[in-house]
Amino acid sequence: MKSNILIIDDEVKLSALLARILEMEGYHVLQAANAKGGIRMIEQEDIRVVLSDVKLPDANGVELVKKIKQIKPYIEIINLTAFGSISDGVLAIKNGAFDYLTKGDDNEKIIPLVSKALDKANLQFRLNKLEQQIEEQRGFPIVLGQSPAIIEAVELAKKVSKTDATVLLLGETGTGKEVFAEAIHQESLRKDKPFVAVNCSAFSKELLESELFGYKAGAFTGALKDKKGLFEEASGGTIFLDELGEMSLDLQAKLLRVLENGTFIKVGETKMTKVDIRLIAATNRDLQKEAEESHFRLDLYYRLSGFSIVLPPLRERTGDIETLAHHFIKIYAGKVKKKVPEVDERFFKLLNQHKWNGNIRELKNVIERVIILMDEPILTPKLLPYEFHNGGYYDLMALDLDSVEKHHINRILKYAKGNKTEAARILGIGLATLYRKIEEYHLLLN
Repeated sequence: MKSNILIIDDEVKLSALLARILEMEGYHVLQAANAKGGIRMIEQEDIRVVLSDVKLPDANGVELVKKIKQIKPYIEIINLTAFGSISDGVLAIKNGAFDYLTKGDDNEKIIPLVSKALDKANLQFRLNKLEQQIEEQRGFPIVLGQSPAIIEAVELAKKVSKTDATVLLLGETGTGKEVFAEAIHQESLRKDKPFVAVNCSAFSKELLESELFGYKAGAFTGALKDKKGLFEEASGGTIFLDELGEMSLDLQAKLLRVLENGTFIKVGETKMTKVDIRLIAATNRDLQKEAEESHFRLDLYYRLSGFSIVLPPLRERTGDIETLAHHFIKIYAGKVKKKVPEVDERFFKLLNQHKWNGNIRELKNVIERVIILMDEPILTPKLLPYEFHNGGYYDLMALDLDSVEKHHINRILKYAKGNKTEAARILGIGLATLYRKIEEYHLLLN
């Protein structure tokens, strides 16, 4: 495909001559006699480089540079003038022009200069397109589904995302609370600042405090130097605290202070540290009940629950199961470098009949496993774990439960290339359980 070059010049003969020279080099050249016509072509055509006269009937070519850059930032502009001026040249470059040339004296520079400008414009065009694709994969487009419950949750999240209000996400484990939190951040005015996610249940009380708030050197054994906490790391952006109900009461008091005035004291420190953060919290617990039973601070609960969003379990949005499954199929097929498979209707039927106590996380894990196991370019019911069949499929195969389990574990071990930790993760069992199964079934690893 030939690259489009636009010449904006009211000197028709000179413009036609320059166009002919560029066309002989293989470029597709468009021409406009004034700024208005040039802008119209830029809006309608895929222009990459503009050659613009400085003195136009309806505009100053140097000032026109800024307007073109506002419309399509990747376009490179070369200003041409019959009477060179240092001040005009400086202003043109400052406005974003690629270069500034005097007509006649610099004719031999035109072709190589256009080539360089085009290379830069094409690179910037590709970068812009990539950034756009990345942006499309962020924010609320990543929240998939059309069920009324998820649409209502998304609408609430969209409304609160443009504010700095604290948000409490409620729902069962595996309903996608972190995905939702990140979508809110990406749609907020803080999207260019950090998004820091913390699972409060993954740390002991002491470790969680030092991770969140940081510490001074010498605060405890092993604290050899000052450490920034995650609140400081997230300053200016958003911090997401998952499983907030697991946080101890004294840490809850410290969190409340951060929410009220943006300050806290590091472990081993005496002075206040100030931060600017937006908090999104999540829990699968009933915090109101926990507060009433004195397991959670009532004042913190009221501070958090001002804007809460309930994420529905997958069993209440069964119409979204196929959409989510297709999404995960594409992801995991790409990861293991397999062609995206076709899907047998019976496969989806079994997915729709399942209870999904583990919600979206369970669905994601199931799809990862079937993609690993598939040997043919179609997903069939036989690839699903035995609990999906209620005994039906495997009874037909005349296989007892132990044989099915042995066969399945063996295939996962082979896929993981003998890495038992990875195999246990995929299987969803503990490492000790996997070792016991290997011994029980006399599985030999190569």
